[in-house]
Amino acid sequence: MNNLQLNRNIGIMAHIDAGKTTCTERILYYTGRNYKMGEVHEGGATMDWMVQEQERGITITSAATTVYWELFNKRYKINIIDTPGHVDFTVEVERSLRVLDGAVALFCAVGGVEPQSETVWRQADKYKVPRISFVNKMDRSGADFFGVIDQISDRLGANPVPIQIPIGSEENFRGVVDLVKDKAFVWEEGSDGTTIVEIPIPEDLEQISQDYRMKLIEGVAEESDELLEKFLEDPHSITEEEMINVIRTATLNMSITPVMCGSAFKNKGVQMLLNSIIEFLPSPLDVDSITGINPKTDKEEIRTADPKDNFSALAFKIATDPFVGRICFFRVYSGSLKAGSYVYNVNTGKKERISRIMQMHANKQEPLDVIEAGDIGAGVGFKKIHTGDTLTDEKHPIVLEAMTFPDPVISIAIEPKTQKDIDKMTVALAKLAEEDPTFKVATDQDSGQTIISGMGELHLDILVDRLKREFNVECNIGLPQVNYKEAIVSTVKHKEVYKKQTGGRGKFADIEFEIGPVDNGEEGLQFIDEVKGGNIPKEYIPSVKKGFETAMQNGVLAGFSVDNLKVRLIDGSFHPVDSDQLSFEMAAKIGFKISARMAKSVLLEPIMRIEVVTPDDYLGEVTGDLNKRRAILEDVTAKVGYQVVKATVPLSEMFGYVTALRSLTSGRATSSMEFDSFKEAPSFISEEVVKKIKGNF
Repeated sequence: MNNLQLNRNIGIMAHIDAGKTTCTERILYYTGRNYKMGEVHEGGATMDWMVQEQERGITITSAATTVYWELFNKRYKINIIDTPGHVDFTVEVERSLRVLDGAVALFCAVGGVEPQSETVWRQADKYKVPRISFVNKMDRSGADFFGVIDQISDRLGANPVPIQIPIGSEENFRGVVDLVKDKAFVWEEGSDGTTIVEIPIPEDLEQISQDYRMKLIEGVAEESDELLEKFLEDPHSITEEEMINVIRTATLNMSITPVMCGSAFKNKGVQMLLNSIIEFLPSPLDVDSITGINPKTDKEEIRTADPKDNFSALAFKIATDPFVGRICFFRVYSGSLKAGSYVYNVNTGKKERISRIMQMHANKQEPLDVIEAGDIGAGVGFKKIHTGDTLTDEKHPIVLEAMTFPDPVISIAIEPKTQKDIDKMTVALAKLAEEDPTFKVATDQDSGQTIISGMGELHLDILVDRLKREFNVECNIGLPQVNYKEAIVSTVKHKEVYKKQTGGRGKFADIEFEIGPVDNGEEGLQFIDEVKGGNIPKEYIPSVKKGFETAMQNGVLAGFSVDNLKVRLIDGSFHPVDSDQLSFEMAAKIGFKISARMAKSVLLEPIMRIEVVTPDDYLGEVTGDLNKRRAILEDVTAKVGYQVVKATVPLSEMFGYVTALRSLTSGRATSSMEFDSFKEAPSFISEEVVKKIKGNF
């Protein structure tokens, strides 16, 4: 049986290019999982196993692996998920954090806290994931460990507490002062980072290391007044064990974030990072028991990380393997599951037999006979499963909190190059949509075209590439289209009577309602039933609501969806024979169309948050170009030799921006962009879009 105290489920999260995959490769090497280090820039990284990842040198899909590490004469099991840093694949980070107990946040010593670092940090806050930070690339020119600490504090609102300080930086980076042990260590040159030698704390670092040790003890003093008193009496009287226990408690409470440093590429600091993962990040027993709703009683229930409890697990990722078919990655929260046994999918209401259970190592599988609480594994044999489904045993169902995913912001029309590939493409798109909740497939009602939607140009580019490579479907694609939305900004009252006589029993429904913008803080359809005296029987009210929900999918301006709407159902009447649920649903649909035309509708466009890092010489060209694209500049920060420009900008103006930026700055500037919000489009844009849409029909 698993000793859960010796388990760690962790993720590695960061901005693109902070060195996540390189760091994971070094972990695999030092734990004996790999005998050779794979390099991202050579396309040989184990965790970047997709062809597209190897070609582009980026992580697209979160990969899982299990390693073992010995510390204090105990063998610890670490399940690691290496997540993508590119904003288009932010869903991969979201769903991984949902099932992890702890995380390592990686920061580039030169770039510091970058936009995607902020996004993943917020996601980790949302799921209350304790984390330690690792400042990577300390050997790079411009590395600034203490500058990154300040940024973590200022930009992320965290409480970063260094547990190491670097000895040297840039090309002189050679070791660290360990503030917990109060000792200095350097890496022996040419030893692949495996030989670590203790040296006296360098004289020039003695004072700074004492200051930071004091900060460390102050940072954890809330957890232990006793430790603070002990430190003030005699700084050397505190034992290493006392320090570790108190730092661990403070990390688990999320009151501090321990910070370490190193250079994964140069093999420096990774073993110490592994030790810290064991020492400071939670085991499944340190995390609160999971709560869910029993679908039979609608009451809350608690499941504990105990193999003897009733089985419950959350499916957090679906992947398609060419050899074994659909693979479902899941985290077991309670109980245990044997290979070949049945599980109940609460969301689909179906029993499924799991023919095989596996421990994953990137895209390779190692079979397991049984998987227990606190572990992460993968199962084969599911006929129907989606990301976020809860798996339980049939007699004790529970629904765990599902995951929420953002709506896609960009669409393209797609068609196979040959007619015979139509069915093949349909099947392939369905499989890809099953894997990725932010990828949507729809058919345009008017043109009959297949429309695919995603989080950005790169996202759709990769999916079209996968269609070709994995499913052998060559496709033609249209120009990218922005996913606009509509909103109603004024309030209108309307009475709708729906009558139909077709011989025999007729149709009748009468509703009086008011539509308008939602109240502050409300989202979706805010439906208020104010009907008095049974003028509309209770059983017809849900049909009225359903009618509005359906009608909101097509706004009256240009057919885009209306996400938020307030409806007050004031009054109405019914016919004892001719009224039925369908009549009231139809009355609501027709009523929405008429009243929405009377109310003022506006077009909402997706606004992106962009950060551009440019050499000083090109600042004028970059900001001038952004202004032409209707950007609102928020901040320009000067760093040594370059400038960081932050702005918000409409997505419709940003197609092909990466290429344009390259030519503007001779390839020296970089940019990253993520979705921010939907805002009202200016009238000239709105008119142009509506004209274009209507001109197509």
